[in-house]
Amino acid sequence: MTSTNMVPQRSADKRQAILDGARVTFAREGYSRASIDTIAEAAGVSTRTLYNHFGDKARLFETVIHTSATEVAESQLELIDRYLGQVTDLEADLIAFARAWATPYPEHADHFALVQQIRAESARLPSAVLEAWREAGPRRVHRELARRLRQLGDRGLLRVDDADRAAFHLSQLASAEVKDHTRCGALPYTDVEVAGMTAAGIRVFLHGYCP
Repeated sequence: MTSTNMVPQRSADKRQAILDGARVTFAREGYSRASIDTIAEAAGVSTRTLYNHFGDKARLFETVIHTSATEVAESQLELIDRYLGQVTDLEADLIAFARAWATPYPEHADHFALVQQIRAESARLPSAVLEAWREAGPRRVHRELARRLRQLGDRGLLRVDDADRAAFHLSQLASAEVKDHTRCGALPYTDVEVAGMTAAGIRVFLHGYCP
C-alpha cells in the first residue's frame, strides 16, 4: 500500500474508532452525560480529531445511532429472510424464528443499551434524530416483517387483515416474555427457558391469526 493510499485508510480507521468509542460511551452514559473528552479517550483519539471528523457531539450522536440501527436492522432482516422466506411448516418455522428473534445478540449489546438511553432521554433529543433512528432501524425491520406476514396471508396460511398490526403482535409475542424474564439479556437464561417462552408466544399468535 502506498503512502497516498494509507492516509485515507488511517482516516477511515480513526472515524470507525470514534464511532465505536462513542457507541460504548453513549450506551453507558446517555447523550446528556457523555462528554467529548470521555468519547475521545474511549476511541483513542484526540478531541481535535473527533471534532475534525464529526463537528460536534450532536452530529456524532446522530451518526452513531443511525449507523448502529442500520447494522442491527441488517441482522434482523437476515433472520426474517432465513426463517420466514420459505415457510413449509408454519408453527415450526415461526417458533424457530421466535427463538432466533428473542435470543440476545451479544455483538449488539451496546446498541440495545443505547436504545434504552434514547428512550430515557427522548424528550431532550431532537425529533429529527429520533426519526432518523426509527427509519433506519425499527421501521425498516417492521415493514419487512409485515411484508412476510402478508405473503403468508396470501398463501392462506394466516388470516392477516392488518399486516402492520400482525407484525407488531408477532414481534412482541416472540420476544417480550424473554426480554422481561432476562431483563433484555442482563440476567442468566437457558435455552430450554427461551424455547418454552417463545413457543408459548407463537401459539398465542397462531390462535389469533390462523384461518
